[in-house]
Amino acid sequence: MTLHPALVFLGGLVVLVLGAEMVLRGAARIAGLLRIPPIVIGLTIVSVGTSTPELAVGIAAVNEGRDALAVGNIAGTNLFNILVILGASALIRPLPMRLLSIRLDVPVMILTALGLIAMSADGLLARAEGAVMLAVAAVYTVALVWLSRLESTAMRREFAEEYGAAVSMPRPGLGLPATPAGIGAWNGVLLVAGMTLTVLGAELLVSSASTIARLYGVSDALIGLTIVAVGTSAPELATTLVATIRDDRDVAIGNLLGSSIFNVLVILGLTCVAAPGGLDVSRDILWIDLPLAALVAIVCLPVFRSERRVSRVEGGMFVGTYLLYFAALLTMRT
Repeated sequence: MTLHPALVFLGGLVVLVLGAEMVLRGAARIAGLLRIPPIVIGLTIVSVGTSTPELAVGIAAVNEGRDALAVGNIAGTNLFNILVILGASALIRPLPMRLLSIRLDVPVMILTALGLIAMSADGLLARAEGAVMLAVAAVYTVALVWLSRLESTAMRREFAEEYGAAVSMPRPGLGLPATPAGIGAWNGVLLVAGMTLTVLGAELLVSSASTIARLYGVSDALIGLTIVAVGTSAPELATTLVATIRDDRDVAIGNLLGSSIFNVLVILGLTCVAAPGGLDVSRDILWIDLPLAALVAIVCLPVFRSERRVSRVEGGMFVGTYLLYFAALLTMRT
């Protein structure tokens, strides 16, 4: 019996999110054992960890010749991250912003979004441009490490509570040595298993999404901008909403902004490098979705600088903007 592609899509999404969570936890705890500063973990390892679904989907899409799905997924995910996840968080409770986010993350997010438009202007993201993205990611990470010296004790405690970086010794009887080496080995297994599940989930997600697109006569780009983008944003959504409910959001929001940056610089960069002929960028994505993502990034700067917080009203406006965008996608591009 052949399963309906919608069921395969949901199954792939569950496997993808589970794998991403395992990657996130394993990487964060290994980094904690290595005594990497928590803010660096939050804005790099955790950001890349929660972006693992996008990378897996991008590589799987390239392997199947679905370039539009890969690029659309990145554009759609970044719009969903800022407008819906960050907006909903502020709507639930006014969202204080860290000075580091205002001075570094938002300007880098703006430059990244504008740079992506410039590189996509010819309709192709070449391998060389992917390499440039990865180089910029390295520079950003170095700057982040340098600025992490300003990290506060309170943020260290928050990170340990939120992501479990303060690793505790395993209980006797689990068959693991109660030593850092034993804990590291266990989290290494968790990391590898998570990567395996993420790749498997991405394959199921991309193949079923493409089948759905063919069944209902919609484009790969639209599928990538909508259901795939929302699905692969599940780790960021869960992390941020849980942190909002706990009122411990500094690292979580940093992770959200970091994910938006790494989605382009690392995830799309690696996808471009993996594609032999580069990635084709459709005209709709080039002229509509990428400029909108850049505009949202630019708007974040004055919003975040005003009293260094995002109010409930501003959060509601972010969510409302996404709903209008989503409605326009369904009415004008199907």
